[in-house]
Amino acid sequence: MPYTIAEKILMAHAGKNDISPGEFIEAKVDLALGNDITAPLAIAEFKKAGFKKVFGKNKIVLVPDHFAPAKDLKSANQCKILADFAKEQQIKNYFEVGCMGIEHALLPEKGLVSPGDLVIGADSHTCTYGALGSYATGVGSTDLARAFIDGKCWFKVPDSIKFIYKGKLKKWVGGKDIILYTIGQIGVDGALYKAMEFSGPVIEKLGMDDRFTMSNMAIEAGAGTGIIEPDEITLEYIRATGYRLQATGKKVWSLKREAWSKLKSDADAHYEKIYEWDVSELEPQVACPHLPSNVKPASKLTDVKLDQVVIGSCTNGRISDLRIAAKILKGKRIRSGLRLIVIPATQKIYLEAVKEGLAEIFVKAGGVFSTPTCGPCLGGHMGILTEGEKCLATTNRNFIGRMGHVKSEVYLSGPAVAAASAVTGRITHPDEVI
Repeated sequence: MPYTIAEKILMAHAGKNDISPGEFIEAKVDLALGNDITAPLAIAEFKKAGFKKVFGKNKIVLVPDHFAPAKDLKSANQCKILADFAKEQQIKNYFEVGCMGIEHALLPEKGLVSPGDLVIGADSHTCTYGALGSYATGVGSTDLARAFIDGKCWFKVPDSIKFIYKGKLKKWVGGKDIILYTIGQIGVDGALYKAMEFSGPVIEKLGMDDRFTMSNMAIEAGAGTGIIEPDEITLEYIRATGYRLQATGKKVWSLKREAWSKLKSDADAHYEKIYEWDVSELEPQVACPHLPSNVKPASKLTDVKLDQVVIGSCTNGRISDLRIAAKILKGKRIRSGLRLIVIPATQKIYLEAVKEGLAEIFVKAGGVFSTPTCGPCLGGHMGILTEGEKCLATTNRNFIGRMGHVKSEVYLSGPAVAAASAVTGRITHPDEVI
């Protein structure tokens, strides 16, 4: 019987010989993730249930990144719960401030996720790791607590939707623009609890950073995961991370092509829907308030004046994003009265940005260069909006009140549009300032 890549991964982890959409399964997970907001709840439930030892100290990852470095007493207490639990359970993959990063950029960087894995995280953007050819999905804190106990979780096998992208991308157009366009076409519930499978000639040429961006925002279309079949680009990325998969205590994933070539959807696999688009004429996209699906070309929004620009997050805080922004900002100053906040996604990216002179470009342009944190993305800290303010961000959500006051507005874009807009003080196509 033919299967999609998502179905193959779930079937393997459930120990089944057959599987079908809509079926409920119990499956073993390779990795269970929690952060400073969600993990304390899971830890409390784990202890409340009377358990003393986690299922696998090398298969749990704890990352204090949302309100860290701690912005107040409550957030400090949340982070301490993680630190104490990690020490008590001897959890190897606990990443304290100074070692941490935004979780969904950090885990792939550390080589903790590999193709074919089943990963859960008590954070909706866990779907990011689907870019590596894993089945990665967000769960609730109680589901995470259960995984702490025996390494298992319940899943409903999703239908899959296939997206085929053809053509050649224009300058300044990347993964963020493709996924914003996609969400704009199908809506925020267009893939509700589905597995979005990204494919086609455009995806085959797309770098890993752009792939991570696309998988990251699958949840913004309602999907459970956004998956890309592993290929040579995936393999090269894994090699470049230092190949540290042994950190999870599992068998090291084979570098031989035969090991991952089977992680592909069968030619006659069933899809609920198939979308096929030629994106050759796609322009840089912007999602307008208050939905990621309210998408328009950046060139049509030049009258939108801004108070703040944020470049960073688990969506677009990687080194390639910072390089794009720095290329545009080099030798320029941001608009007077505008705040530019640049947040690299991990400490490694932070150091790369410093060594390459990118941090200096941002600061000389009049911006702020921050330690890694989710910060403003969820309205946590490091850039909260007050009433009436407008922000253009490379983050993933722009719901009402997402970044502060309910009467503030958040627009979403890729790093090129964000950097160009910081120079002019209004939403701007990069060509206007280059």
